[in-house]
Amino acid sequence: MRCTHWRLLPLDLAREARGRSGSGYVDSAVQCQLCTHSDGQHYGLLDDLEYGTALWFRWDGTEVDLIVLSDCPVVGPGPDGEACCLFADHAGQHTWEEARSVEEVPCIS
Repeated sequence: MRCTHWRLLPLDLAREARGRSGSGYVDSAVQCQLCTHSDGQHYGLLDDLEYGTALWFRWDGTEVDLIVLSDCPVVGPGPDGEACCLFADHAGQHTWEEARSVEEVPCIS
C-alpha cells in the first residue's frame, strides 16, 4: 500500500520545478510514492526528465528539496515484466509488487 503522506510544494520550489520540468507542468501538491511508512523521508514524483531520470520532491518534517534521481531498473517477473515507477535504491516494495499484491486479494461477496 502506498504512503498516505501529502505535501504542498513551497512556491519557490514549485517555480524551480516548473523550470526544470520536461513538460513545464508540476502539481502544487504531491503524495509520497513509497510504500506505507510513518517516519523518514517522503518522495513525490514531479516529472520525468531525460531518459532514465526524474525530478522528485523530497521532504522530511520541515526539510524540503528537489532532487533528480535515476529510475529504478528493476522489472517484474515474466517476459512482459512491468517496470518499477520509483527511483533506484528506493526503500520498500517495487510498484509492480504493490499492484500484484492488490490484484491477488480475493473478492468476497
